Amino acid sequence: MQKMRLARSTLPVCLAFMTDLPHIDTPAPLLGGLTPAQFMQRHWQKKPLVVHGAMPGFKPVLTRAALFSLAASDAAESRLVWREGEQWHLRRGPFKRLPPVKSGNWTVLVQGVDLHSDAARALLEQFRFIPDARLDDLMISYAADGGGVGPHFDSYDVFLLQAQGRRRWRIGRQKNRTLIEGLPVKILAQFEPEQEHLMAPGDLLYLPPGWAHDGVAEGECVTCSAGFRQPVRAELAREVLLRLADDCGDLMSEAVYRDPRQSATAQPGAMPPAMLDFARAALDQALAALAKNQGLLQYLGETLTEPKPTVWFEARGEDEQANQDGGIALDRKTRMLYGDTGGAHSGALVFINGESFRASGADAALMRRLADRRTLTAAECKRLSADARELIGQWREAGWLHGRG
Repeated sequence: MQKMRLARSTLPVCLAFMTDLPHIDTPAPLLGGLTPAQFMQRHWQKKPLVVHGAMPGFKPVLTRAALFSLAASDAAESRLVWREGEQWHLRRGPFKRLPPVKSGNWTVLVQGVDLHSDAARALLEQFRFIPDARLDDLMISYAADGGGVGPHFDSYDVFLLQAQGRRRWRIGRQKNRTLIEGLPVKILAQFEPEQEHLMAPGDLLYLPPGWAHDGVAEGECVTCSAGFRQPVRAELAREVLLRLADDCGDLMSEAVYRDPRQSATAQPGAMPPAMLDFARAALDQALAALAKNQGLLQYLGETLTEPKPTVWFEARGEDEQANQDGGIALDRKTRMLYGDTGGAHSGALVFINGESFRASGADAALMRRLADRRTLTAAECKRLSADARELIGQWREAGWLHGRG
C-alpha cells in the first residue's frame, strides 16, 4: 500500500463495539418493519418516521452517574439548558455540579458519547445503512421533569431514541422560522406543531432537516440522538482547498513571474495585467491538479475522516502476534472511508483519521471490508501484503485499531 500524504493529526481509545451491518433489503424492527432501502426512499430527508417499540427493552447506554461524570469532564462537549418561566438559560460545560433532579425544567446534553462508550458506539452501528461520511455523533440528553431545549429546528438528520422515562414530542414542518431575539438558545417565536407523540423507552423518532420539534420530559428522562452531519458547501470547499494549498509545492511547477516586456510606467500603483494572467494560470494549474489522479477524492476523504480537535488515541501496548492470531478492529474513535480509483490502475483510496493511502488487489478489497465492517478476522489479516501488515502495525501503535485476540 502506498501512502498518499504525511499525517496531519497528532496522535491518542478503546475497541469499537461491533454489530452486524443491517441488510438493506431486510425488514428492520428499528424502522417499524421497513427495510433500510425503503426507509431511505420514503423518509430520508423527506418526512418523519415514528416507531413505537423500535428497540424493545432498550436501556440507557450510560448510567446517570456516568453521564454526569462525562459532563464534568473536559473530554466531552456538554451544555446545560434550563427554563425559568419564559426565560431560557444556557451554560457550557464541564460542570462541577448540576441542578437537583427534583428542581425540574432542566436538561444536560453531552455530545460525542460514542467516542467514550462502546455501548454508545454499538448503538450508532444500527444506523450504518447510511454512509459513514454523513455520520456525526451520538448525543445523550438527561432531562429532569419538564426539561427540554424549547421548540427549534435543526439543519441535519436526527434519530431520537427514547432510553428512559417518557418525552412528549410535538413536531411540524414550520414555515415561519423566526427566532425569539435575545435568548442564548434558538427558540422559535411562533411554533406551529402538526403532530404530537408520547415516546416511551425503545421508541424512535426520525426527523429530516428543517422539521421543527419540541420535546418535553414527563418525569426523569434520557434520550439518545444519532445525528448526521450535512456539510455546508462553502465549508467543504474551504477544507478541500486548504489541503490543496498545502500540496501546491508538490503539484505545481516552480515557474516564477517574469516580465521582460514590461515597459516604463507612469502609474506604478496599477496592477500589471501580465501579473494577473500569471496568477490566473497558477490557479488554473492548481485546480487541474485537483481534478487529476483522484485529487478531489483524496482531499475529500481526508477532510471527512479528520478527527475532531478533542479526539486523542492511545495505543494499548498489545502483543503483535496476538493481534495477528485474533484479528483486528478499529478503535471506536477512528473514522475510516474509501473510494474506488477506477481507470487503468483500479484499486482504492483508503482514508483513515485524516490520512490517505492507495491500495490495490487483495489489499484494496480487505481495506474496503475493514472500513465497512470495522473489523478483520485473523485469516483476513494474513491475506494482507507485507506492506499492508506493516501499515496495520503502525495504525495499532497509533491507537487507531486494536487486536481482537
